[in-house]
Amino acid sequence: MNNFFKEDTIVALATPNGTGAISVIRLSGTDSFSAIDKIFSGKKKIIDSDSHTIHYGKIIDNEKNIIDDVLVSVFRSPNSYTGEDVIEISTHGNPFIAQKIIELLINENIRLAEPGEFTKRAFLNNKLDLAQAEAVIDVINARTETSLKGSRNQLDGILSKKIHGLREMLVNTSSFIELELDFAEEKIEFINTNELQKRIENIIEELNSLISTYSFGKVIKDGINVAIVGKPNVGKSSLLNYLTKESRAIVSSLPGTTRDVIREEISVNGILLKIHDTAGIRLSSNEIENEGIKRSRNTIKESDIIILLGDVDNGIPIDLFNEITTLSPGAKIIKTINKIDLTDKVFENCDICISALTGFNIDILLKKLVDVSLNTPVYSEKSAIVSNIRHLQCLKEAKKSLDAAILSIKDGLTGEFIAVDLRNSENLLGEIIGEVTSDDILNNIFAKFCIGK
Repeated sequence: MNNFFKEDTIVALATPNGTGAISVIRLSGTDSFSAIDKIFSGKKKIIDSDSHTIHYGKIIDNEKNIIDDVLVSVFRSPNSYTGEDVIEISTHGNPFIAQKIIELLINENIRLAEPGEFTKRAFLNNKLDLAQAEAVIDVINARTETSLKGSRNQLDGILSKKIHGLREMLVNTSSFIELELDFAEEKIEFINTNELQKRIENIIEELNSLISTYSFGKVIKDGINVAIVGKPNVGKSSLLNYLTKESRAIVSSLPGTTRDVIREEISVNGILLKIHDTAGIRLSSNEIENEGIKRSRNTIKESDIIILLGDVDNGIPIDLFNEITTLSPGAKIIKTINKIDLTDKVFENCDICISALTGFNIDILLKKLVDVSLNTPVYSEKSAIVSNIRHLQCLKEAKKSLDAAILSIKDGLTGEFIAVDLRNSENLLGEIIGEVTSDDILNNIFAKFCIGK
């Protein structure tokens, strides 16, 4: 793999498009140093420079026109992000300047990078395994402290280390069966059936433990969908406005004011909550309001948590509660009474009483949302967490193969059947970290990256 792109050098803008303080252009490949020397004028040739050094100079075109003053950073193979010779050019943050420099490099037979190609090269050159490479995009896209920690966890190799360990356990177990197959005529037993079954069951237990972390991992990575649902005029929009600390939704005493679903995001204790304010659900002859109610019902179906909002006059709407449980059987419902500032009554058929006007108990509601979202012990940076659906599918399929191996043992089948299932499980775990993979999987993963990463 190390020479996979031996004759190919790529270039791309590594910073976002648009005007800013600086732009960074990245090159990777064997021609990086010679190409930059053709357009860079400084005190020293880049090709003669040491790795991990920065050089000030000017980018000059073929007519000797100065394009910009730049800093050129040098990273020699294999001590670079991609494992190849890498150059990073820091220019003033004018998109025209960056584009001009890239065009000059393309004229020197450097090609534009494909999405994620720098990270793909890092993987192919053994700088990262596949799970770590996938974590790069999660680090870039992380929107809360907790999601960033989870992504860093994977990028630092905690999940990969766990997968490597489980795969090694499988390989060691398989080796005993393979040996027995090699010495089948001599009928030598290298591992007894009870020990073999125990080893496989231990690995299944570890896989189950990893699989169980996915619901938590998905929450810390993607956040949680929360819908505020209720009859008209119970204070749904007021609650959204209080949570977002701005007048995001129109508040009126007239019923049916909210005609569409309004979505806002807030971070609470490192968890991203995607809050949806929905139209009040009731029977209506208004065509536009009915469309809003239809969209509210669709939002309920897609939500993880429902804040079912009632008020002090009408309590929790039982008919709406029943409808929610039908529309979204898996959603967690928090029965909430609003406008508690208007009464001294005690409500027993709800989970919490709040005031969206004064903020009473809103902090407790937010804590409840986070607790219901996580439904797990406190996150540990030392724990292997699964947050990627591809990883989850591989783990589940690997477990199925081991379950089949256990059945083969119990049915008294020969080692050939058991060995096939164990090898299949090994390969599936190998797909997670990239030890076993295909071009289709790689292309699908790296196509999600931005061009310069």
